[in-house]
Amino acid sequence: MPVLTFPGAHLTGTTVQAMVTNIDAQVAAQRELHRRFSTPFVMSAMDLSVEAEEFGATILMSDWEIPTVTGRRVTDAAGIRNLSVPTVGSRRTAVYLGTVTQLAASVPDAIPLGGMIGPFSLAGRLFGVSEALAETAGEPELIHKLLEKTTAFLTSYARAFRQAGARGVIVAEPTAGLMSPNSVREFSSPYIRRIVQEVEGDGFQIILHNCGARIGHLEAKLEAGARILHFGQPMDILAALMKVPEDIVLCGNLDPSAVFVGAPAQEVHAKTKALCEATASRRNFVISSGCDIPAQAPMPNLEAFFTAVG
Repeated sequence: MPVLTFPGAHLTGTTVQAMVTNIDAQVAAQRELHRRFSTPFVMSAMDLSVEAEEFGATILMSDWEIPTVTGRRVTDAAGIRNLSVPTVGSRRTAVYLGTVTQLAASVPDAIPLGGMIGPFSLAGRLFGVSEALAETAGEPELIHKLLEKTTAFLTSYARAFRQAGARGVIVAEPTAGLMSPNSVREFSSPYIRRIVQEVEGDGFQIILHNCGARIGHLEAKLEAGARILHFGQPMDILAALMKVPEDIVLCGNLDPSAVFVGAPAQEVHAKTKALCEATASRRNFVISSGCDIPAQAPMPNLEAFFTAVG
């Protein structure tokens, strides 16, 4: 289950900017990747700016870079208090929901997944990442008040993905990887657990992604209640598999830049094969990229990954 969407732009003659702003462009890129590699999953692109944009944050876009949030949407208690929880689908979230709807209808042999940011990471994009991290110690109640609003919005967004036909949603909480395990327990996992409790069921799953988490974060991440965890390169996957029960699925964790973009194809094949062999005895492991694969990933590298997986 590589997090694979943006490299499809090269296959369809479009751009990253077109994919994050246009349903047809995103669907076409994902369908072409599925056609070429017989991917068992199809998914909306990992764009961690779209939810902040719904809250009114300023977004910077370019042809070949994933959109980024610029500046701070709120800077103090009054700003948080006056911040309205937006309606899902009022801006570019409609692109991602529409993408899932079309993928679910047009690619029946693959499992459709949505994607969204996590509550604390969204709070960081609205308040400023370094500022939010600092206030977890300095003025924690301020951050909790903001998390109430981000979680309310994201619960609605996850529910909308389910209604759109997704079988699950990848919730990316990268900023939690910058916190201590105790801070994850206070400012991330309880809020993700709310989303899990509200929207999971009837074959719909929350997949919790954290590209920066290490083995010391594992227990705190498990408290979020998600039964599928997706980790990046810093996680010791073999050690993690030894610590989790067999009904918890772990996914990961080939480095998306160093392996899928920077390595020659034969090295991609070797690293993929090695991870498959090292985890062969565990049925609760799904091989994946450690985060979303950049648009610049060469096609021979993607072919090497899928050939090695077999």
